[in-house]
Amino acid sequence: MKHTLKVTLILTALFFITQIFGLITVNKYIKVEVINGTAQIAHSGTIIGEPPEIEDKTFTFISIVIAILIGTGLLLLLIKFRLGKLWKYWFFFSVWVTLTISLNVYVTRSIALILAAILAILKVFKKNVFVHNLTEVFIYTGIAIIIIPFLNLISAVSLLIAISLYDAYAVWKSKHMIKLAEYQTKNKLFAGLYVPYKRKTEKIKGDKLPKPQKFEEPTNAILGGGDMAFPLLFSAAVLEYLILTKNIPQIGALLESFIIAITSTIALLILFVKGQRDKFYPAMPFISLGCFIGFAIVALINL
Repeated sequence: MKHTLKVTLILTALFFITQIFGLITVNKYIKVEVINGTAQIAHSGTIIGEPPEIEDKTFTFISIVIAILIGTGLLLLLIKFRLGKLWKYWFFFSVWVTLTISLNVYVTRSIALILAAILAILKVFKKNVFVHNLTEVFIYTGIAIIIIPFLNLISAVSLLIAISLYDAYAVWKSKHMIKLAEYQTKNKLFAGLYVPYKRKTEKIKGDKLPKPQKFEEPTNAILGGGDMAFPLLFSAAVLEYLILTKNIPQIGALLESFIIAITSTIALLILFVKGQRDKFYPAMPFISLGCFIGFAIVALINL
């Protein structure tokens, strides 16, 4: 097992809560209207403006992937030139915006801006583990609300495949994703779930140690932000697909999309259980497989 049982269950539970809360919020955010027997979905504007009207969303995933690559490249440059303060303020602004968008679904924009600012300040400048992980639940919902107008089912599937391939390359081949994770964890500005804990280990016996000695070693359990955001984007795209294409009532579509949250969580749990200590794994290929299994179940239900 990669982490202790307690930490594994905490990470898995937080991932699942994020997926469920995100779907509920996206479902509340979208406006469904039936015109002449055909369902239509409207996406309201956010603090960053009105979402664009896109007729063909088949290849929109390409622009999303390019944006991710540019963002990753910029962060690597900040690390190389030791511009940590810029990363801190970039991180703060991103947290503030996404929290505001997420909270604005439930409260007025002015209240959302104030609450988001308070949480962002606590997250970035006070660095409390509880606040950090609590805000993560809201942040990826905000990201989903920003991106979901650009996606349909085909582009969402393509996005999962592209990100899974990139994640595998970035962890196993180039290893730059490991470098990013270590840098963010060291600075306690990690984009994703972060659970510090102590694990029991042994010092190998030697000249000064006649027998192995057990001691507690501080370590961190992490799950990247992309590993949280992309499965949520996929299940949100499936939610809209069920409403628009299968003419399923909104509440029914929401409940069916929960299946993907469950199967992706199971896939993540299996990865944690089968994973080894001190080894980095690209989570997206495994989580994506869980998403596709969940969608297969949803498709069978609607045959």
